[in-house]
Amino acid sequence: MRRGMILVLKLLLFSHLNAQRGPIGHPAPGVMDPFYVQENVPTKKVVPYEFVREADVMWSKRIWRAIDLRQKFNHPMYYPLDDFQDDMDPTDFSAWRRNTTRWSLWTIIRYHILLGDLTLYSNFDPDWQKWTDGDLFKYPFLQSEKGDPTISGGTFLTDSIYREEIKSMQYLGYEIIDPNPQPYTGSDGYDSIIYVDGNPEVVYPPNEYVWYTSEDIIQYYLKEDWFFDKERSVMDVRIIGIAPVIYDRDESGNITGFKELFWLYFPECRYVFQNFYVQNRHNDAQRMSFDDLFWKRMFQSYIIKESNIYDREIKDYRAGVDALLESEKIKEDIFIFEHDLWSY
Repeated sequence: MRRGMILVLKLLLFSHLNAQRGPIGHPAPGVMDPFYVQENVPTKKVVPYEFVREADVMWSKRIWRAIDLRQKFNHPMYYPLDDFQDDMDPTDFSAWRRNTTRWSLWTIIRYHILLGDLTLYSNFDPDWQKWTDGDLFKYPFLQSEKGDPTISGGTFLTDSIYREEIKSMQYLGYEIIDPNPQPYTGSDGYDSIIYVDGNPEVVYPPNEYVWYTSEDIIQYYLKEDWFFDKERSVMDVRIIGIAPVIYDRDESGNITGFKELFWLYFPECRYVFQNFYVQNRHNDAQRMSFDDLFWKRMFQSYIIKESNIYDREIKDYRAGVDALLESEKIKEDIFIFEHDLWSY
């Protein structure tokens, strides 16, 4: 009897928590799918980082690395794909089709940016787009009710303006500009005309806005600090920021390189990533959250930059296979440093 009461209480708690989560659909009340209560990830709390004093950090190195989603090992971040298209109307790109049980990392990021749960940091100064320094987190885009509007460099917007500004800056998608726009045509065959200050103006349809989907995200950049904590006698790492990356194309559509969309402050992302499942390709019973994936470093990546006196990336002085060898050399130097600490 007591075990039955405990099971009923767990079911009620689970259904209540899932009703609060909301973004991903769940079975109707009273339906057990799967056959046991999944309460590890939905009720999971963020595990806090160990406190580190400046005096205990005897060595540190800042690293930038790229997680290539085209690698098979990184596919749990890439899939499942989402889409913006209505099956009944192929010309309607307003319908957002998402997986009903799992989301890709990009779907999670975009959804919570639009909700205002994640702070988007511009990849460049919006007033001077000549220098990309988004990984310094200097240009946040915030809704009006968040934070202090007196902060220098921040842009605080209302909800409607917030969404339109994100669209205009093309952080989550891009605008297709029609070079020869055709004006609206009324039922009587004449063009629609409005009067502004007594002057007639022809009304043209708005440009089409195409959202980036999971398929468009090619890589994620990570900014992280490796350090040795003498208080705990361990080599540790902290991820500071994460940035989605797409292909950069010219006017003809040819790929010319990679383009960072924006940066996110990773300690803030952890509170969102913790409640979303990552698919285990071998065992459905051993699921973890996206926060666990980064904490356990279950991804493959390569280094694209280390802190250096020239403040240059590897691609600035190495190319091709030599760039990959330089990346491996930096990783090996960190490993050797840690190894030599315990050599007698």
